[in-house]
Amino acid sequence: MVGTARWQDWVSFALGLWLAVSPWIVGYEHQVPETANAAFVGIALALGAHFQIGLDELWTEWLNFAVGLWLLAAPFALEFSGTAAMVNCVAVGCLGCALAASALHLDKEMGRIWQRLIPTIRP
Repeated sequence: MVGTARWQDWVSFALGLWLAVSPWIVGYEHQVPETANAAFVGIALALGAHFQIGLDELWTEWLNFAVGLWLLAAPFALEFSGTAAMVNCVAVGCLGCALAASALHLDKEMGRIWQRLIPTIRP
């Protein structure tokens, strides 16, 4: 099923690009940990979305979900000093997790896995 890109993949790709360039647009490029995190993780998010668009593999959605979780934890783990960097990182992390969860919910393979894991309750 190659080439069944969903809108979530394109939005995740755009979020990754935004995150990678946001330190210079928002103005926190002088904060080294925040800028490095945004640049590297933004590129990872964009690449994960790119691979999802091209390969249509389930693992790429899980990668994007994990990246979103990291973005939620990064301001605390890396001790961000600026509010703009923290808000940007958490916002992109929330959106990234939501988009990946939405795409995973729509995936037929995940649906089959859930059906095997959760037995149906019949009256």
